[in-house]
Amino acid sequence: MELSGRLSVAQTVNALAAASIQMAERVGKGALLGRLGKVTAREGEFDEQKEVDVIANDAIISALRSCPVAAFASEELSEPLQLRDDAPLLVAADPLDGSSNVDANVSFGMIFSILPRHPAARGEAAFMRPGSYQLAAGMVIYGPATVFAITVGSGTHVFTLDRNTNSYILTHKNVAIPPTTNEYAINSSNARYWDEPVRIFIHECENGVSGPRGKDYNMRWTGSPVADIFRILSRGGIYIYPGDAREGFHAGRIRLIYEANPIAWLVEQAGGRATSGRDRLLDMVPSSLHQKTPLICGSREEVDHLARLYGGSFLKGEHNPLFGRRGLFRAW
Repeated sequence: MELSGRLSVAQTVNALAAASIQMAERVGKGALLGRLGKVTAREGEFDEQKEVDVIANDAIISALRSCPVAAFASEELSEPLQLRDDAPLLVAADPLDGSSNVDANVSFGMIFSILPRHPAARGEAAFMRPGSYQLAAGMVIYGPATVFAITVGSGTHVFTLDRNTNSYILTHKNVAIPPTTNEYAINSSNARYWDEPVRIFIHECENGVSGPRGKDYNMRWTGSPVADIFRILSRGGIYIYPGDAREGFHAGRIRLIYEANPIAWLVEQAGGRATSGRDRLLDMVPSSLHQKTPLICGSREEVDHLARLYGGSFLKGEHNPLFGRRGLFRAW
């Protein structure tokens, strides 16, 4: 069981990597393939589905059909797609995070989470487990280089796509996020809607050396979460997408199951923190497939400071089901 579980996760990760290589080649051609950012459907009040979203989603589905995956949940699907009833794994993904930036040639990418399947749960209910149960989490960034960041509970590692061989090469082992930072990422155009803790935190940063933090900060914001998060994995920083007073944004905009949870595990495994402000993200139990959550993550001292402003019970303990008593296997 331990060996078969390990191989199941490895096979699924390899399939997702293959899908990302296929997408990297496709999006790398940009407008030569037409307008990939063309809107094909509208998903609710705030989300649009673009042609490239559908292409990325289809690429993942095609890759997973030969994997030991029972069901696939996606931002592009209203409900999980059932694949193999007897398979031990679940996959949840945002196939193309940041797709609104496609036509502007800004980095975007894929976020994914691999979970164990509960034998008694089917459909949406199968995915209602805390992020602490993840067996693997990763994200791919399609930028000047295509990079693949992944964790299976033994650190966060980054692979870079070699375009000559169409294979990923390990380039950064055991990524370590610095505990402090002088960079923060937030959409300041929404400042008038922020909660008081976020207002205080950003005001402290803006006051620089003359303020209570005693140092100058720079603001970074691309509008593409995978790009901002990868920058934090590379050199530190804090990413803040809070809930705010706008209608439809009280819980933020980041999806818990297939965006926040895999990001949180990648960040924690790199020595950072990830919270909703009040709770450790990986401890939150989802109540719906497309549930949203505030996301605050990155350098631990900065995240802890903002969590204290919220008065949150931010837990610093870690739980690793991959190697624990309930996991599929105990060694990678």
